[in-house]
Amino acid sequence: MNGTATHRTVIVIGSGPTGLLLAGDLATAGVTVTLVEKRPRKISNLSRAFGVHARTMEQLDARGLADELLTTGDTITGLRLFRRLSLDLSTLPSRFPFLLITPQYEVERLLERRAREAGVEFAYESEVVGLRQDDEGVDLDVRGADGAVVTRRAAYVVGADGHRSAVREAIGLDFPGVSVIRSLILADVRLAEKPEGVLTVNGRGDAFAMIASFGDGWYRVMGWNRRNEVSDDAPLDLDEVREITRRAMGTDYGMHDARWLSRFHSDERQAPHYRVGRVFLAGDAAHIHSPAGGQGMNTGLQDAANLSWKLAATVQGRASEGLLDSYEAERHPIGRAVLRSSGGLVRLARARNPLLRAVRALVSAFIDAAPPVQRKVLGQITGIGYTYPAPRGAHRLTGTRLPDVSLKDGRLYEALRGGRFVLITQGTYEGPGVREGWLTVKRWASDRRTTVLVRPDGYVAWAAEAPDAAAIERALAG
Repeated sequence: MNGTATHRTVIVIGSGPTGLLLAGDLATAGVTVTLVEKRPRKISNLSRAFGVHARTMEQLDARGLADELLTTGDTITGLRLFRRLSLDLSTLPSRFPFLLITPQYEVERLLERRAREAGVEFAYESEVVGLRQDDEGVDLDVRGADGAVVTRRAAYVVGADGHRSAVREAIGLDFPGVSVIRSLILADVRLAEKPEGVLTVNGRGDAFAMIASFGDGWYRVMGWNRRNEVSDDAPLDLDEVREITRRAMGTDYGMHDARWLSRFHSDERQAPHYRVGRVFLAGDAAHIHSPAGGQGMNTGLQDAANLSWKLAATVQGRASEGLLDSYEAERHPIGRAVLRSSGGLVRLARARNPLLRAVRALVSAFIDAAPPVQRKVLGQITGIGYTYPAPRGAHRLTGTRLPDVSLKDGRLYEALRGGRFVLITQGTYEGPGVREGWLTVKRWASDRRTTVLVRPDGYVAWAAEAPDAAAIERALAG
């Protein structure tokens, strides 16, 4: 690939969950993909994320991975926000009405296996040191483990290389925002005493702690002590983790044998654009949030699910270049919404003065007493409540997430596997995509008459009360 232009190649930077899902999707669709990663090859257990929300589970289900991931952790059906507010996840209109507690490395393990099986080329110990683009492609200067710099060329490049993104810096984008919490601690430990639930959260005085069970004898601890906010590189030992946990929960549950200790600060930042020419940003390279609600990894995976099918369709000539603009148009507002909601949660949780505590109590009581509001909050935290903009005059379903509806011969999310569009209709359609294998035609299990074209990411591209072959072809072309 040195110095060679190829219009059917995409380079993804970063082998975290976002980059792995994106690269696997592209390769599954038949696109030539290289995944460039600065670290050596290994699945790291030094990861912060531990919760997989319902919408992400649906996206993994559309890739045949959800049921296997479920075996790696435990589920919870209730989320407690502050002391007075609990959210009931069991009411979610999803096949996955819960939060799966499992370490990020389990998600990465499944996504890496899928990417390898699909034919993704992995380039480990490879660092991006330069980027140039023109009207036909992108030149990427990559320094390998031996120090030599090689230029790779691709039609498009996606930076999924985290909050210190070299790709974002190379295309000249700022990353404006603020630090929300200056010093958080993380640890993976064993406990002599088992907490009551899979997820235990509490705060008292100036301390906050959360303990999540990975289901294999290890527990993830996250904590914060307002009286000891220090820099990320300050030493951290198990005694400090125990102390914070005791302050917040009254006990440290006999904490011992830490396999990992880390200190970090929590920022709220978002790039002003997710696309500059032929270069895209996704995941933490595009946005980072406070840990409240556990939405970071999930939002990045949903970025990847939105972008992958659009890149594949464009690279393969099935859609116009303009389709790629819809990635930023759809995902940037959602990144901003997650920034605001997670930031609001953490600010209310940290409230010290009586006025803010009173506001927190009122917010909790209002959400608890108003089912529509609670459904909206649940939809935002779990990702299932977000919709994408629809053209004026479009059918009410356009832009909405379609649940895993029953079809005559299976489920919708099974039919989506392989990156396909799915046309659900009681009529017939034999236009573009059917013979080529990227459009599947299905029938409702019920007597419903609405014709619905579902995008590969599970959102409705077009719908009408009667089949319209010309309109379906226009929707497929983006």
